[in-house]
Amino acid sequence: MTTLVSKWNYPTTVRFGAGRISELPDALSATGISNPLFVTDPGLASLPVVASTLKILADAKVPYGVFSDVKPNPVESNLTAGIAAFKQGKHDGVIAFGGGSALDLGKLIAFQAGQTRPVWDFEDIGDWWTRADADAIVPIVAVPTTAGTGSEVGRAGVVTHEATHTKKVIFHPKMLPQIVIADPELTVGMPPFITAGTGMDALAHCLEAYCAPGYHPMADGIAVEGVRLVLENLPKVFANGSDLTARAHMMSAAAMGATAFQKGLGAIHSLSHPIGALYDTHHGMTNAVFMPYVLANNRDAIEERIVRLAAYCGIEGGFDGFAATIRKLRADLKVPNTLGGLIKDLAMDDARKDLIAEMAIVDPTAGGNPIPLTKQMALDLLNKAISGEN
Repeated sequence: MTTLVSKWNYPTTVRFGAGRISELPDALSATGISNPLFVTDPGLASLPVVASTLKILADAKVPYGVFSDVKPNPVESNLTAGIAAFKQGKHDGVIAFGGGSALDLGKLIAFQAGQTRPVWDFEDIGDWWTRADADAIVPIVAVPTTAGTGSEVGRAGVVTHEATHTKKVIFHPKMLPQIVIADPELTVGMPPFITAGTGMDALAHCLEAYCAPGYHPMADGIAVEGVRLVLENLPKVFANGSDLTARAHMMSAAAMGATAFQKGLGAIHSLSHPIGALYDTHHGMTNAVFMPYVLANNRDAIEERIVRLAAYCGIEGGFDGFAATIRKLRADLKVPNTLGGLIKDLAMDDARKDLIAEMAIVDPTAGGNPIPLTKQMALDLLNKAISGEN
């Protein structure tokens, strides 16, 4: 029983349901925010979903500023510009509105705007988070418009260090949004590519969390149901983006994945992170490319667990049946089978492969892989994702 020792955390207040974006002014009031900075991405900023949300604020006479200089994989310069906008507008909180990039950057602005140390001093290593001035962190209301990262219920944000081209996970308990508005109507306008990529990201979170070593039965249970929800509902929303019931289930699955992965992630993410940092690929789609190769690689350590997962999801054939289901799902969603299908004119020499493998094994998510991730294993998985041979 000495191994049954763990630390469990669960997310914040979530106002879930269609139409609940109308409660945004009340959510701001409940968190003590009177002058928010509305952080979103440039693609969303010009769309009706943002205009209608800002009208809700205007009708409630809530002053606000807007910041949308956010790359798909946020970088330090985005954070610096966001902090400048926050300070210039004398804001007292953040509305993080959008997909994972906007949610992460919004949370990082709220966290970092009042700090005196560089953001890299708060990387998710040991107890580095205790270096932060907790009283200087302003409240956050998160509004996801995709169903993937689950960042709305997470206590961390990912930002790329431009000098080293590495993704860093910045952590603090107070980065957890105080209130989340999860309104599936906001996701209806997602194009199929984004629907597929974000959905596969949610699946990767649930699957890797479930397979990670360690004792966390609550995370395991959440992850298993999250996998089932994705497998049943992602094909539906890909085929019909207006299926509000399936959209709602996918929003739940995204939040479930982020709740579950406090247990750990693994090689899918540790390989995806350097690819995203170096090639600026869509994170969820990159996860989707690596998924079957990592699943097969980890088979000896996870087969028994996957057999149980397959049975729960109504999949016949145990591990092989589950692996075939993942491959079929990728094909149905038009996920490329190789990195070459994701990265235009991909050319990767041995030096670049070596760099990616080195980055993968030191990525914070690598430690959750059920088989210790070595450099050679990372290279083998990378080569398989390039060639398509499992």
